[in-house]
Amino acid sequence: MIIDLPGTTTNDVNKRLVKLRDEGGAVALGRVLTLVIDVGDRDVEEAVAAANEASHEHPCRVIVIAPRSAETGRTLNAEIRLGGDAGASEVVVLRPSGDLPAHGDTLVIPLLLPDAPIVIWWPYESPANPSESMLGKMAQRRITDASECAHPFETLRRLSTVYTAGDTDLAWTRITLWRGLLAAALDQPPYEPVQRVVVAGESTHPSVDMIAAWLAQELRCPIEIRREPDAPAITEVRLERRSGDIVLYRPDGKTAALRQPDQPEHRIALPIRQLQECLAEELRRLDPDDVYGEVLTKGLARLDA
Repeated sequence: MIIDLPGTTTNDVNKRLVKLRDEGGAVALGRVLTLVIDVGDRDVEEAVAAANEASHEHPCRVIVIAPRSAETGRTLNAEIRLGGDAGASEVVVLRPSGDLPAHGDTLVIPLLLPDAPIVIWWPYESPANPSESMLGKMAQRRITDASECAHPFETLRRLSTVYTAGDTDLAWTRITLWRGLLAAALDQPPYEPVQRVVVAGESTHPSVDMIAAWLAQELRCPIEIRREPDAPAITEVRLERRSGDIVLYRPDGKTAALRQPDQPEHRIALPIRQLQECLAEELRRLDPDDVYGEVLTKGLARLDA
Protein backbone atom coordinates (compact mmCIF):
# COMPACT_ATOMS: atom_id res chain seq x y z
CA MET A 1 0.00 0.00 0.00
CA ILE A 2 1.36 3.41 -1.02
CA ILE A 3 -0.18 6.60 0.39
CA ASP A 4 0.72 9.90 -1.29
CA LEU A 5 0.92 13.04 0.86
CA PRO A 6 1.56 16.07 -1.39
CA GLY A 7 2.37 19.44 0.16
CA THR A 8 2.72 18.07 3.67
CA THR A 9 4.96 18.35 6.76
CA THR A 10 6.87 15.67 8.63
CA ASN A 11 4.63 16.21 11.66
CA ASP A 12 1.60 15.42 9.50
CA VAL A 13 3.39 12.38 8.08
CA ASN A 14 4.07 11.14 11.60
CA LYS A 15 0.43 11.64 12.60
CA ARG A 16 -0.65 9.66 9.55
CA LEU A 17 1.73 6.84 10.51
CA VAL A 18 0.22 6.70 13.99
CA LYS A 19 -3.29 6.63 12.54
CA LEU A 20 -2.39 3.85 10.11
CA ARG A 21 -0.82 1.86 12.92
CA ASP A 22 -3.94 2.19 15.05
CA GLU A 23 -6.23 1.27 12.14
CA GLY A 24 -4.18 -1.52 10.58
CA GLY A 25 -2.25 -2.95 13.47
CA ALA A 26 1.25 -2.16 12.20
CA VAL A 27 3.50 -2.58 15.22
CA ALA A 28 6.16 0.11 15.39
CA LEU A 29 7.36 -1.33 18.69
CA GLY A 30 8.70 -4.32 16.74
CA ARG A 31 11.10 -2.13 14.77
CA VAL A 32 14.69 -2.53 15.90
CA LEU A 33 16.17 0.59 14.28
CA THR A 34 15.58 3.56 12.03
CA LEU A 35 17.32 3.39 8.65
CA VAL A 36 17.70 6.77 6.95
CA ILE A 37 18.63 6.64 3.25
CA ASP A 38 19.89 9.72 1.42
CA VAL A 39 19.70 9.01 -2.33
CA GLY A 40 20.52 12.56 -3.45
CA ASP A 41 19.11 13.18 -6.92
CA ARG A 42 19.05 9.46 -7.84
CA ASP A 43 16.07 7.14 -8.14
CA VAL A 44 14.79 5.73 -4.85
CA GLU A 45 13.55 2.33 -5.98
CA GLU A 46 16.78 0.30 -5.93
CA ALA A 47 17.68 1.52 -2.45
CA VAL A 48 14.14 0.93 -1.17
CA ALA A 49 14.10 -2.59 -2.65
CA ALA A 50 17.38 -3.43 -0.90
CA ALA A 51 16.10 -1.99 2.40
CA ASN A 52 12.87 -3.97 2.08
CA GLU A 53 14.81 -7.21 1.62
CA ALA A 54 17.13 -6.42 4.53
CA SER A 55 14.13 -5.54 6.72
CA HIS A 56 13.02 -9.18 6.80
CA GLU A 57 16.07 -9.78 9.00
CA HIS A 58 16.03 -6.34 10.64
CA PRO A 59 12.49 -4.89 10.94
CA CYS A 60 12.93 -1.14 10.84
CA ARG A 61 11.44 2.17 9.85
CA VAL A 62 12.97 3.34 6.60
CA ILE A 63 13.12 7.08 5.86
CA VAL A 64 14.24 7.97 2.35
CA ILE A 65 15.30 11.52 1.50
CA ALA A 66 15.04 12.23 -2.24
CA PRO A 67 15.45 15.98 -2.88
CA ARG A 68 13.82 17.45 -5.97
CA SER A 69 16.61 19.80 -6.95
CA ALA A 70 14.92 20.86 -10.20
CA GLU A 71 12.02 22.47 -8.30
CA THR A 72 12.40 25.85 -6.64
CA GLY A 73 9.22 26.01 -4.54
CA ARG A 74 9.62 25.26 -0.84
CA THR A 75 7.42 22.18 -0.54
CA LEU A 76 7.53 18.67 0.87
CA ASN A 77 5.82 15.78 -0.86
CA ALA A 78 5.85 12.41 0.89
CA GLU A 79 4.88 8.77 0.44
CA ILE A 80 4.11 6.18 3.08
CA ARG A 81 4.61 2.57 2.01
CA LEU A 82 3.27 -0.29 4.09
CA GLY A 83 2.60 -3.99 3.65
CA GLY A 84 3.81 -5.56 0.44
CA ASP A 85 5.41 -2.31 -0.68
CA ALA A 86 7.59 -2.11 2.43
CA GLY A 87 8.82 -5.60 3.27
CA ALA A 88 8.93 -5.95 7.06
CA SER A 89 9.37 -2.23 7.53
CA GLU A 90 7.56 1.07 7.23
CA VAL A 91 8.92 3.18 4.39
CA VAL A 92 8.56 6.95 4.31
CA VAL A 93 9.82 8.71 1.18
CA LEU A 94 10.40 12.45 1.62
CA ARG A 95 10.78 14.60 -1.51
CA PRO A 96 11.75 18.11 -0.34
CA SER A 97 12.35 21.01 -2.70
CA GLY A 98 13.60 24.59 -2.43
CA ASP A 99 15.83 25.04 0.61
CA LEU A 100 14.28 22.13 2.54
CA PRO A 101 16.95 19.58 1.51
CA ALA A 102 19.50 21.69 3.40
CA HIS A 103 17.57 20.86 6.59
CA GLY A 104 17.57 17.07 6.24
CA ASP A 105 18.04 16.50 9.96
CA THR A 106 15.00 18.63 10.77
CA LEU A 107 12.92 16.66 8.29
CA VAL A 108 13.97 13.33 9.75
CA ILE A 109 13.81 13.97 13.51
CA PRO A 110 9.99 13.89 13.87
CA LEU A 111 9.91 10.48 12.18
CA LEU A 112 12.60 8.71 14.21
CA LEU A 113 11.53 5.77 16.34
CA PRO A 114 11.97 6.56 20.05
CA ASP A 115 14.90 4.85 21.79
CA ALA A 116 15.93 3.00 18.62
CA PRO A 117 19.38 3.13 17.01
CA ILE A 118 19.79 5.23 13.87
CA VAL A 119 21.69 4.05 10.79
CA ILE A 120 22.41 6.39 7.86
CA TRP A 121 23.03 4.97 4.40
CA TRP A 122 24.26 6.88 1.36
CA PRO A 123 23.76 4.37 -1.52
CA TYR A 124 25.34 6.69 -4.09
CA GLU A 125 27.55 9.73 -3.54
CA SER A 126 28.61 10.26 0.06
CA PRO A 127 29.29 13.51 1.94
CA ALA A 128 32.86 14.74 2.30
CA ASN A 129 32.86 13.74 5.97
CA PRO A 130 29.99 11.35 6.82
CA SER A 131 30.28 11.67 10.60
CA GLU A 132 30.16 15.48 10.44
CA SER A 133 27.25 15.74 8.01
CA MET A 134 23.82 16.75 9.28
CA LEU A 135 22.46 13.22 9.07
CA GLY A 136 25.68 11.52 10.09
CA LYS A 137 25.82 13.35 13.42
CA MET A 138 22.55 11.66 14.44
CA ALA A 139 23.62 8.09 13.69
CA GLN A 140 25.37 5.25 15.49
CA ARG A 141 26.35 3.74 12.14
CA ARG A 142 27.09 5.43 8.80
CA ILE A 143 27.17 3.33 5.61
CA THR A 144 28.70 4.56 2.35
CA ASP A 145 29.27 2.77 -0.96
CA ALA A 146 32.40 3.82 -2.82
CA SER A 147 31.58 1.50 -5.72
CA GLU A 148 28.59 3.69 -6.62
CA CYS A 149 30.53 6.95 -6.50
CA ALA A 150 31.86 8.65 -9.61
CA HIS A 151 35.45 8.26 -8.38
CA PRO A 152 35.63 5.09 -6.22
CA PHE A 153 39.34 5.06 -5.37
CA GLU A 154 39.43 8.77 -4.57
CA THR A 155 36.37 8.26 -2.37
CA LEU A 156 38.09 5.52 -0.35
CA ARG A 157 41.16 7.68 0.18
CA ARG A 158 39.01 10.63 1.26
CA LEU A 159 37.04 8.45 3.67
CA SER A 160 40.31 7.20 5.16
CA THR A 161 41.25 10.75 6.16
CA VAL A 162 37.96 11.43 7.97
CA TYR A 163 37.22 7.98 9.40
CA THR A 164 35.23 7.97 12.64
CA ALA A 165 34.21 4.92 14.65
CA GLY A 166 30.83 3.82 13.30
CA ASP A 167 31.70 4.42 9.64
CA THR A 168 31.71 1.57 7.13
CA ASP A 169 31.56 1.10 3.36
CA LEU A 170 29.89 -1.62 1.30
CA ALA A 171 33.09 -2.07 -0.71
CA TRP A 172 34.39 -3.64 2.52
CA THR A 173 31.25 -5.69 3.14
CA ARG A 174 31.48 -7.26 -0.31
CA ILE A 175 34.74 -9.00 0.59
CA THR A 176 33.54 -10.71 3.80
CA LEU A 177 33.37 -14.17 2.22
CA TRP A 178 36.77 -13.77 0.56
CA ARG A 179 38.32 -12.77 3.87
CA GLY A 180 36.78 -15.76 5.62
CA LEU A 181 38.04 -18.27 3.04
CA LEU A 182 41.56 -16.82 2.95
CA ALA A 183 41.83 -16.64 6.74
CA ALA A 184 40.67 -20.27 7.03
CA ALA A 185 43.28 -21.37 4.47
CA LEU A 186 46.06 -19.62 6.37
CA ASP A 187 44.95 -21.28 9.62
CA GLN A 188 46.04 -24.65 8.25
CA PRO A 189 49.59 -26.11 8.30
CA PRO A 190 52.37 -25.42 7.42
CA TYR A 191 51.80 -21.94 8.96
CA GLU A 192 54.46 -20.32 6.82
CA PRO A 193 54.70 -16.55 6.36
CA VAL A 194 53.28 -15.15 3.15
CA GLN A 195 56.08 -13.65 1.09
CA ARG A 196 54.02 -11.87 -1.53
CA VAL A 197 50.37 -11.32 -2.49
CA VAL A 198 48.78 -10.81 -5.88
CA VAL A 199 45.20 -9.49 -6.12
CA ALA A 200 43.41 -9.36 -9.47
CA GLY A 201 40.03 -7.86 -10.31
CA GLU A 202 37.96 -5.31 -12.15
CA SER A 203 39.95 -2.16 -12.81
CA THR A 204 37.53 0.29 -11.16
CA HIS A 205 36.12 -1.89 -8.36
CA PRO A 206 37.05 -0.54 -4.91
CA SER A 207 36.67 -3.97 -3.26
CA VAL A 208 39.86 -4.98 -5.08
CA ASP A 209 41.70 -2.24 -3.16
CA MET A 210 39.97 -3.12 0.11
CA ILE A 211 41.00 -6.79 0.06
CA ALA A 212 44.53 -5.80 -0.95
CA ALA A 213 44.63 -3.27 1.90
CA TRP A 214 43.35 -5.89 4.36
CA LEU A 215 46.06 -8.34 3.31
CA ALA A 216 48.71 -5.61 3.43
CA GLN A 217 47.68 -4.69 6.96
CA GLU A 218 47.47 -8.28 8.24
CA LEU A 219 50.42 -9.89 6.43
CA ARG A 220 52.87 -6.96 6.11
CA CYS A 221 54.25 -8.22 2.80
CA PRO A 222 54.51 -6.83 -0.75
CA ILE A 223 51.16 -6.54 -2.57
CA GLU A 224 50.62 -6.44 -6.31
CA ILE A 225 47.26 -5.41 -7.78
CA ARG A 226 46.43 -6.52 -11.31
CA ARG A 227 43.53 -4.52 -12.73
CA GLU A 228 41.46 -6.23 -15.41
CA PRO A 229 38.90 -4.21 -17.41
CA ASP A 230 35.42 -5.79 -17.50
CA ALA A 231 36.31 -8.51 -14.97
CA PRO A 232 33.54 -9.65 -12.56
CA ALA A 233 34.71 -7.83 -9.40
CA ILE A 234 37.56 -9.74 -7.68
CA THR A 235 38.84 -12.63 -9.78
CA GLU A 236 41.90 -13.93 -7.93
CA VAL A 237 43.92 -13.69 -4.75
CA ARG A 238 47.29 -15.46 -4.69
CA LEU A 239 49.24 -15.86 -1.44
CA GLU A 240 52.80 -16.86 -2.24
CA ARG A 241 54.64 -19.00 0.34
CA ARG A 242 57.85 -21.03 0.28
CA SER A 243 56.04 -24.42 0.17
CA GLY A 244 53.60 -23.32 -2.53
CA ASP A 245 50.89 -20.78 -3.27
CA ILE A 246 47.38 -20.53 -1.90
CA VAL A 247 45.17 -19.42 -4.78
CA LEU A 248 41.51 -18.42 -4.60
CA TYR A 249 40.35 -18.02 -8.20
CA ARG A 250 36.88 -16.88 -9.36
CA PRO A 251 36.90 -16.08 -13.08
CA ASP A 252 33.13 -16.09 -13.65
CA GLY A 253 31.84 -14.20 -10.60
CA LYS A 254 29.97 -17.33 -9.41
CA THR A 255 32.18 -20.28 -8.47
CA ALA A 256 35.67 -20.15 -6.99
CA ALA A 257 38.47 -22.68 -6.97
CA LEU A 258 40.69 -22.92 -3.89
CA ARG A 259 44.09 -24.40 -4.64
CA GLN A 260 46.60 -25.30 -1.92
CA PRO A 261 49.82 -27.34 -1.94
CA ASP A 262 49.34 -31.11 -1.48
CA GLN A 263 45.54 -30.79 -1.41
CA PRO A 264 42.87 -31.44 -4.03
CA GLU A 265 41.26 -28.40 -5.60
CA HIS A 266 38.11 -27.29 -3.78
CA ARG A 267 35.19 -25.78 -5.72
CA ILE A 268 33.25 -23.20 -3.71
CA ALA A 269 30.07 -21.27 -4.49
CA LEU A 270 31.19 -17.64 -4.25
CA PRO A 271 28.74 -15.45 -6.18
CA ILE A 272 29.13 -11.68 -6.29
CA ARG A 273 27.22 -10.40 -3.28
CA GLN A 274 24.01 -8.55 -3.90
CA LEU A 275 23.24 -5.15 -2.43
CA GLN A 276 20.56 -6.41 -0.02
CA GLU A 277 22.95 -9.06 1.39
CA CYS A 278 25.59 -6.44 2.13
CA LEU A 279 23.10 -4.03 3.68
CA ALA A 280 21.64 -6.77 5.88
CA GLU A 281 25.13 -7.70 7.08
CA GLU A 282 25.91 -4.12 8.08
CA LEU A 283 22.62 -3.78 9.94
CA ARG A 284 23.54 -6.78 12.11
CA ARG A 285 26.06 -4.76 14.05
CA LEU A 286 25.70 -1.35 15.61
CA ASP A 287 29.14 -1.28 17.22
CA PRO A 288 32.18 0.14 15.38
CA ASP A 289 33.94 -2.16 12.92
CA ASP A 290 37.51 -1.77 14.20
CA VAL A 291 39.03 -4.00 11.52
CA TYR A 292 37.50 -1.87 8.78
CA GLY A 293 38.84 1.23 10.48
CA GLU A 294 42.39 -0.16 10.57
CA VAL A 295 42.26 -1.34 6.95
CA LEU A 296 40.87 1.99 5.75
CA THR A 297 43.26 4.22 7.67
CA LYS A 298 46.41 2.05 7.69
CA GLY A 299 46.03 -0.68 5.07
CA LEU A 300 45.31 1.67 2.18
CA ALA A 301 48.33 3.76 3.19
CA ARG A 302 50.50 0.63 2.93
CA LEU A 303 49.28 0.12 -0.62
CA ASP A 304 50.00 3.70 -1.55
CA ALA A 305 53.45 3.48 0.01
